[in-house]
Amino acid sequence: VQLQASGGGLVQAGGSLRLACAASGRTSSSYLMGWFRAAPGKEREFVASIRRNGGSTYYADSVKGRFTISRDNARNTVILQMSSLLPEDTAVYYCALDMSGHILHGDPSRYEYWGQGTQVTVSS
Repeated sequence: VQLQASGGGLVQAGGSLRLACAASGRTSSSYLMGWFRAAPGKEREFVASIRRNGGSTYYADSVKGRFTISRDNARNTVILQMSSLLPEDTAVYYCALDMSGHILHGDPSRYEYWGQGTQVTVSS
């Protein structure tokens, strides 16, 4: 399985960005896809996750109400729409896939596959 992340870039505070993550290879019919981020000098933290079947979502408190995760099953793609961005959202964002997950979670150790990361920079 390979994950290809795209999007990201530089935006002013209050702006919006859209990240996408496309999964290719042998995926299961049901999996979880998540987004994580790592800011300089900080540990990787959970952002949001979504279940392929049904589309249930789960968010970190820090992004709830500002970020929206969605999926396009036909394209095996997950979208992270980020709005009302803050300087503290600046980080490298990674998508990840939990092949056997059923219950939504934010534990990075349970995601088997990871994308390459994409930089998001929010200026004040």
